[in-house]
Amino acid sequence: MLRLLGILMTTVLASGAAAIAPAQAAHPHAHDPSWTHVDVPTDQQLRGLDAVSSKVAWVGGSAGGVWRTTDGGRSWDDVSPPGADGLLFRDIEARDSRTALALSIGEGTDSRIYRTTDGGQTWTQAFVNDDANAFYDCLAMYPGDRFGLAVSDPVDGKFRIISTRDGGASWQLVDPAGMPDAVDGEFAFAASGTCLVTSGHDAYLASGGGAARVFVSHDRGETWTVRDSTIPASAAGGVFSLAFQGPHGIAVGGDFEAPTAGTDASAYSDDRGATWTNGGDLSGYRSGVDWLRHDVAIAVGPTGSDVTVDGGRSWRAFDDTPLDAVQCVRSACWASGPHGVVVRLARH
Repeated sequence: MLRLLGILMTTVLASGAAAIAPAQAAHPHAHDPSWTHVDVPTDQQLRGLDAVSSKVAWVGGSAGGVWRTTDGGRSWDDVSPPGADGLLFRDIEARDSRTALALSIGEGTDSRIYRTTDGGQTWTQAFVNDDANAFYDCLAMYPGDRFGLAVSDPVDGKFRIISTRDGGASWQLVDPAGMPDAVDGEFAFAASGTCLVTSGHDAYLASGGGAARVFVSHDRGETWTVRDSTIPASAAGGVFSLAFQGPHGIAVGGDFEAPTAGTDASAYSDDRGATWTNGGDLSGYRSGVDWLRHDVAIAVGPTGSDVTVDGGRSWRAFDDTPLDAVQCVRSACWASGPHGVVVRLARH
């Protein structure tokens, strides 16, 4: 049943978003960021997101939709894969305006990876899960977009990893011998496509449920070590999202059944995930986080957005728009959420 949480979150949070009030009022500082709406004309919840530049971004929806913009969100092209109606696209990995991967989640064959190299005019099914016990949550490509990994909730007691060496055109199962055992009830959250991220040659995997931990690989997913985070674990809680720049990492999460509770919902690491320190409270549960620039990062969730300017050691709220995912690139940030909401960062 725990593996259905990723699907249930769409219904629970989308239906409750309008009624949720922030845990604390946002008191913007003079130099805080602010969001500008560039929404997609859809009612789908947009948890899949990748930002290529300030002009180019891709989003994936909760009912088989994929959209692309090349003009900063002024217009969106519906580039949904044929036959994908009803699939839950939770992760997008884009190399540029033409090449992208879209991960759909679910049990059995609902977990798929689609690939396009022509801006979404055509798609191929690069991977279709054939194991009823597997449930893929997140996808991440390494710099250069040749090598990449995707992760499934534990199968036979271990998180399952598949890898690509050809830009996502084909995928192979990684030997599970290099993965530590999962704790009973441990799983990953398919909430924003950032439960699995890469930085340089490293990969990082976040978990929740039976334990709130961070798995680290320094060899493109062949072998992993694992460390406890400081974020509390719960049946619907733990570490939801990770972001790294070099050795500096941030983890955010909480409990999605308590969306206004942000106590101890962040952590930071300065040693490539070897140790984690409590980053203090957020203004609510957060499903996505990313670095904007050195020491500055943004976290988002159903009660709004928080910003840190000290590398994750403290946070403050600055907006109460419900959001699910955030991606920053080249001093530009994009975020997405329920009912087609997409926002871009506008600085004061």
